[in-house]
Amino acid sequence: MSHLLRDAAVIEPRTLHRKTVFCLHGLGSDGFDFTPIVHALTLPEDLGVRFVFPHAPVRPVTVNGGFPMRAWYDILYPDLARFADTPGIRAATDAFLEFTGAEAGRLGGWDRLVLAGFSQGGVIALQSALRGPHAVAGVLALSTYLPLREPEDISGQAPRFPVFWGHGTLDTVVPFALGESAVSYLQSRGYPVEWRSYATPHTVCPEEIYDIRSWLLATLSAAP
Repeated sequence: MSHLLRDAAVIEPRTLHRKTVFCLHGLGSDGFDFTPIVHALTLPEDLGVRFVFPHAPVRPVTVNGGFPMRAWYDILYPDLARFADTPGIRAATDAFLEFTGAEAGRLGGWDRLVLAGFSQGGVIALQSALRGPHAVAGVLALSTYLPLREPEDISGQAPRFPVFWGHGTLDTVVPFALGESAVSYLQSRGYPVEWRSYATPHTVCPEEIYDIRSWLLATLSAAP
C-alpha cells in the first residue's frame, strides 16, 4: 500500500517549508475532499506549513456489499465498536508511518508533523501516532473512533502528544459515544485532549474549522 500513499494532493507553503500536516480522508472520498479547508484556516505564512492529502487505495468494502471504493481498511459491519478490520488497520498504519517517517527525516523530527484524519482516516492518523516510534506534534481526530487498544497498538511513548477531537452529536455513522469512549481512554493514559462537540451529523462544520485553526496555531507554533 505504501506506494499508493505517494499519490496525494499537496499544498505547498509560500515560505520555507518547516512543518507538515498530513490529512487522511474518510471512506469513499479522496485527498481532494479536505483541500478547501486549508484556505479557510488562513494560517500565517511564516509557519511554513505543507499540507499533504493522501488518497486511500481502492478496495472492496464489505459493509457496502463489496463495492470497490477508496478505503484505508475494510468496514466489516455497521457496528464499529464490535467489529474491526484489525489486520487492515495495522497494515494501513504501517504504510502511513513509512510515508510520514520519510517526511520526518526531511524536516528533522517527528515533532514537526501533525497527523489528521476524518472518520476512518482519523482512525489511521490516531493509531499511527499511538503506534509510532516518536511523538508527533499533535493529532487532529475528526468524527472518528479508536478501535485498536492492544499493547502492540499503543506504544506508550513519552512525552504524550496533544490531540484535538471534534465530533458531531448527531453523527449516525461514527456514533458520538464512540468518540467519547476514545477520548476518555486517551485521557486516562495521560494524553492532553481538547474535546469539542458540535450539533452536526457526520461532517465538519464552520465552528469546528474555527476551533481547528486555533488548535493548529497553538500546536504548530509550539513545534520546533
